[in-house]
Amino acid sequence: MSVVAIPTRRHPGLRPTRPRTAPTLTITLDLVPGPLSPRLARLVQLLGELAESGEGELRTVENVAPGPRPAPSPVIAEPDHVDILAGSRLVRRGGRVVPLTRIEYELLLFLAERPRRVFTRLQLLSSVWGYEHAVARTVDVHVRRLRAKLPGAELITTVYGVGYRLADDARISVDHNR
Repeated sequence: MSVVAIPTRRHPGLRPTRPRTAPTLTITLDLVPGPLSPRLARLVQLLGELAESGEGELRTVENVAPGPRPAPSPVIAEPDHVDILAGSRLVRRGGRVVPLTRIEYELLLFLAERPRRVFTRLQLLSSVWGYEHAVARTVDVHVRRLRAKLPGAELITTVYGVGYRLADDARISVDHNR
């Protein structure tokens, strides 16, 4: 494993979205023995060029031993089970990672953390999107996309005339530590 840390410069006129103690971009690469793939070699080359240009400082640490990884739970191996790893913002189904957009992930996590509760479209817009001035049908589109990415899982139930909730028989778990 290699770790590359590049401190970022502040650009005038840009306000940080949240206060930071040290503006740093850290990139961690898990490398397998042998030659680098062309894309990974290009990334390493670009990072080197960035450091040479004075935009940042390049520090490489080789052979960092990865920490102990917990053994996968037997629930993850079930093909219909969906596991949300909140710490790493990953969603897995049957052990495979399901690529979700930020909003799809936030919507799924929001519903999974509040089972058996029905939410109107406006409540979801406010809680997940952070605003209410969008078209309420935006929620419908994201639910449809989420269902398409997790076919057969039957995670989200439509409560006609009201909104959405997590299905009673949804096989889903949230792990806040991973």
